[in-house]
Amino acid sequence: MIRQKTAVTFFLSATSHAAAAATPAKTAAAAGNPLADAQHYWDVSAAWVNSHWLQIGIAIGAGLLIYFLLSMIRTFALKHAQSAAGDLTLTHIAGRVIHKTKSIVIAIIAIRMVAGYAQPPAAIMQIIQFVFTIAVVLQVAIWGREIILGLIQRRAAEGHNETLSNAMGIIRLLISVALFAIATIVILDNMGVNVTGLIAGLGIGGIAIGLAAQGIFSDLFASLSIIFDRPFRVGETIKYDTSTATVERIGLKSTRLRSLGGELLVISNTNLLSKEITNFAHLHRRRITFKIGVIYQTTPTMLRDLPALLEEQVVAAGHEFIRSSFLTFGPSSLDFELIFDVFSDQFDVVAAARTDVGIRLFDAMTRAGYGFAYPTQTSFTAAPDGTMIMPYPESPKPRAAAAKAPRPD
Repeated sequence: MIRQKTAVTFFLSATSHAAAAATPAKTAAAAGNPLADAQHYWDVSAAWVNSHWLQIGIAIGAGLLIYFLLSMIRTFALKHAQSAAGDLTLTHIAGRVIHKTKSIVIAIIAIRMVAGYAQPPAAIMQIIQFVFTIAVVLQVAIWGREIILGLIQRRAAEGHNETLSNAMGIIRLLISVALFAIATIVILDNMGVNVTGLIAGLGIGGIAIGLAAQGIFSDLFASLSIIFDRPFRVGETIKYDTSTATVERIGLKSTRLRSLGGELLVISNTNLLSKEITNFAHLHRRRITFKIGVIYQTTPTMLRDLPALLEEQVVAAGHEFIRSSFLTFGPSSLDFELIFDVFSDQFDVVAAARTDVGIRLFDAMTRAGYGFAYPTQTSFTAAPDGTMIMPYPESPKPRAAAAKAPRPD
């Protein structure tokens, strides 16, 4: 009897050792078979459902509740943003961002929030975490794109900029490529992929593209700089380098200007921003300077009275008198300077004011007896002995008037 028990025990022990030795081989064989892997995951999932069905049911109910709450918040925020007065306000941009929130992303967020309570197997939890990471990263990229584009469109709407409106297509493309490239790198990094080489490749490729299209991108970014910094706008008169012209159109590569002579000037945005620009559109006042020359025969008393006469005419014309003073002894005139301000940003108004004041000064000075100087030159001729000879014959000496004899009555 004892021998039989010993034999049975030995048989069972040998059988168990044989099964244990065969299990790794079976597992290794199944590891390379997709059908076996799927069967394995199915068995594990079925076992999990059978053992945690109550927790799974509670988690599903909580997930649905979270999903509906997040959906209601999205709907409420969207209605509130769309009811804001005006277009392209910050609230309107927020509404656009909320509107781009995908329902599937909300569902994945709800699943991730309740997954821990249901205690799923490690494989299922990894899948949930992987899908959650992809969904959130892509959603953040979409949000970022809408925020950037909304702010750009808001800036364009404030300035009624046609150029920026036309460039929105290429700007949307560049922003989308940049944001989704970053999102792809983040996703690959979370998957355990070494993205160092990919980042280096993208950097080298970007440098190569930038060098190849250096002129195009330089003018494009210069155009965006003009649009956002607004050193000038369409319709304003500017002076750059030695040219004065009115801005007609701001393009992606060049700006078109209409000179005072009527010529159309086309200059690249990069070259335009590299020069000093004077904008005449934002002047609250314009300063006008007159240089007035009177003849040397003017008496000292009249010279002292001239500044007051000039000030009187400027004030009578309704402008702000700054100063009037003696300037210098000119070659053929005594020069005075008159400075006054015209409160207007319209060049036509300033030109009319300058004309009006000039005519007033000419009228007042003429009536007061002032003589305007003009360039004169007198030539003298010398005799062989150095004696100066007048260039014109001397006037005859006045003869004494003969006494008239009284006539006889």
